[in-house]
Amino acid sequence: MAAPLDGIKVLEVANWLAGPSCAALLADLGADVVKVEPPQGDAYRHLLMLAAGYQYDFEACYGFELDNRGKRSVTLDLDRPDAQDVLLRLAGWADIVITNLVPERRAKYGFSVDAVHAANPRAIYASVTGYGSTGDDQDRPGWDITSFWARSGIMSVIGEPDAPPPTCRGGQGDHTTGLNLLAAILVALRVRDQTGEGQFVDVTLQRTGLWTIGLDVQSSIISHEQPRRKSRKQPTSPITNTYLCSDGRWIFIMMPTPEYWPRFCTLLGRDDWLADERFATPYGRRDHSAELTAAVSEAFASKPYAEWARILDEARMIFAPVQNITDAIEDPQLRAIGAFTKIEHPQLGTFETLDTPFTVRGADIGARGPAPAIGEHTFTVLEDIGLTPDEIATHAANGAFG
Repeated sequence: MAAPLDGIKVLEVANWLAGPSCAALLADLGADVVKVEPPQGDAYRHLLMLAAGYQYDFEACYGFELDNRGKRSVTLDLDRPDAQDVLLRLAGWADIVITNLVPERRAKYGFSVDAVHAANPRAIYASVTGYGSTGDDQDRPGWDITSFWARSGIMSVIGEPDAPPPTCRGGQGDHTTGLNLLAAILVALRVRDQTGEGQFVDVTLQRTGLWTIGLDVQSSIISHEQPRRKSRKQPTSPITNTYLCSDGRWIFIMMPTPEYWPRFCTLLGRDDWLADERFATPYGRRDHSAELTAAVSEAFASKPYAEWARILDEARMIFAPVQNITDAIEDPQLRAIGAFTKIEHPQLGTFETLDTPFTVRGADIGARGPAPAIGEHTFTVLEDIGLTPDEIATHAANGAFG
């Protein structure tokens, strides 16, 4: 079977993570993705992340490899009029245009929605920014830490109650927003199939963050109250919580409905809790959560994780180990469902990477090659879209490619 997006052409005028991660997935689905970079390359290429302790054998970022695999790279100095002309020629070639330029910068480069649709009425113009294409903050720079985590409200409801807002892991909001952008683009392609007309897709980090915390948001809309942070030592439900086993491993247990409670008491050897007025009902367990959490903590501290896993599995309880990243990479279940694949890279050699985060039975989906070098395909792509050697030479002489 052919790749689902075989024949679809994508122009990516975006840097860092959210837009490029979506374009990488489109490449996994078979699209021809051309990435436009400034002459010095996407800034993400050069993020060595020394503070995080990562080491590289050559000047590149492993995260960049993940979010830019399978693409072709063209360099354009968009401050040059010739480069702006070339960019519109590329937009005329593309089915999908992805950009994280805020509206002000789109106008500066002659790359507004109207300009692109004038060049290509059937294009899907997909914008991914911090705050969107309307409103007072449309031109405000936004990152996942600021727009997705902080301003959406997520930071206000995670962490211990009296602690400062927690430091969140970079890239989570970007990758979540990239998936949202992918969904919106595929919808827009379907609408184009129905109408024959190009579409405008507008996805933001802030709004995506709001959706991910939607359970709390919906409660606040109705109650007009701020959701409270949950303390591990005094949670709303002590039977949905983390506990430390005797070998130092943490386990997360979850009992979403009351029928789990009798089984849980039995497997902990605490049938006496069933008659204890403090713990007999969900409301009682909530009101006495600190006492119950302390008691459950003592019970879990009596056995190693593997023993608890066996006991909980036999009782058909819901639980999971709290794994570190290296544990997750080696998780047999993730291996069984094909979460990882291998890529051949001219500098790195063969290395393992995350595969497309979903499967479609019978479809040709998956990573198709490494990230490109800066400007590796500039002249090949320009020839593909119909520029003559003389036109390319003129643009080059005028500094279009840096």
